[in-house]
Amino acid sequence: MSRLQDTKDQRLEKIEKLRKLGVNPFAHKFDKKHLISKSRELLGTSTQTAGRVMSVRGHGALIFMDLVDETGKIQLILRQDNLNKKDGEIISLIDIGDIVGVSGKVIESKTEEISIDVNSFTLLTKSLRPLPSQWHGLKDIEERYRQRYVDLLINPDVRKVFDTRTRLLSYFRKYLDNHGFSEVETPILQPIYGGATAKPFTTFHNALKANFYLRIANELYLKRLIVGGYEKVYEVSKDFRNEGIDRQHNPEFTQIEFYWAYADYNDLMDLSEDMLSKAVKEVAGSYQIIYQGRKINFKPPWKRITFRRIVLKDTNIDIDKVVTETDLLKTIKEKKIKIDLKGITGYANVLDELYKTYSRPKIKGPVFLIDHPYEAKPLAKRKPDEPSKVASVALLISGFEVFNAYSELNNPVDQKARWEEEKKLADAGFEEAQMMDEDYIRALEYGMPPTAGWGMGIDRFTAIITDSDNLKDTIIFPTLKPKK
Repeated sequence: MSRLQDTKDQRLEKIEKLRKLGVNPFAHKFDKKHLISKSRELLGTSTQTAGRVMSVRGHGALIFMDLVDETGKIQLILRQDNLNKKDGEIISLIDIGDIVGVSGKVIESKTEEISIDVNSFTLLTKSLRPLPSQWHGLKDIEERYRQRYVDLLINPDVRKVFDTRTRLLSYFRKYLDNHGFSEVETPILQPIYGGATAKPFTTFHNALKANFYLRIANELYLKRLIVGGYEKVYEVSKDFRNEGIDRQHNPEFTQIEFYWAYADYNDLMDLSEDMLSKAVKEVAGSYQIIYQGRKINFKPPWKRITFRRIVLKDTNIDIDKVVTETDLLKTIKEKKIKIDLKGITGYANVLDELYKTYSRPKIKGPVFLIDHPYEAKPLAKRKPDEPSKVASVALLISGFEVFNAYSELNNPVDQKARWEEEKKLADAGFEEAQMMDEDYIRALEYGMPPTAGWGMGIDRFTAIITDSDNLKDTIIFPTLKPKK
């Protein structure tokens, strides 16, 4: 018999003993009047609280337990002469991991520790599995992700990451609400996927007898709302991309996107500087944070650099002179630049791989990378003074691309032509090419005002603010290969 099974059998026996005492080991309710953090403030008065037992010390006439809830820990003092006989019998059957409710006076123990002198004790849930030791158990990183519920119990710093994520999301919503944006919801199941260059998850709708796709972005539906008369909209959403998993990518991720009528990408940069810098100061207490041993200062203003300039600096290739895929591949070969282009086709995609390999990893940030080649952003508006570029911006921080934004293309003729170019890439074997969306073209034909749009990955931004090396550390239940 395994050690775990032996422990479970022992605890099942305790459950039977509890039932014979007339105790329900899985209670229906408890009137928790105070959080543990609040109980600690009630020195000299009574409290009634509940939580999970994380340690048991002593025996017989005097027992000490540590009780933990989401706000903190407090010591319980259980004196035999302070409790009735039945409570004493229940206490003898308690294990680490059990959930209990107590009432009693908040005192300072002989060792000057804030404690509850318990006068009433209630078992609320009997734990069948022992918790791993804080120092010796659940060290395997993948098991921590699979059993996040245990990870949260024994690794307090894990909870801090998710608390920070919650505070960031709350701050962004509050900021956008206060700046006149309306929060909306758009479809997750879409008949045509769009709004990004990515491979979708495909599903089948039985009643409609049609393929649908999990959205890869919210963009096209949010811009339909701008056509429909909304001027400022945003959505916090789950998006899905059927791509590889690594430290910077998860197939299911959270984005916040907003669209702003009558604005351009310069307005987006100004608002982003203000919103993100204030968010960092709100949750971190300072504009300056440490990420992977490097200082990052979010205090505005942030540096702006063109895509052409950064690629020229790092590869000595001038995209104003090398303007076709053929010439770009030839130049890469001539300059003996080492780069893996397997499965990469199209001028913009080869250029993007060049930038990701030689430029992006070097950028500490925060830096606004602006004015990408028009081929790289099929939904962005061309710059009026430089039509080979689009009015686009990406925020770069420590090798992460945190958000993409641009002045939105609202010319239906140009938009259709761009998607026709994407179709050629798809026909050439590029799986992530964008699809033609005739209904969106029709929406643009009704007229969309000049508009700027912005989309940021919450997981990625949280990783930077919490000094997390892997996005899985910022996603409570990350995508993992199923266990057989």
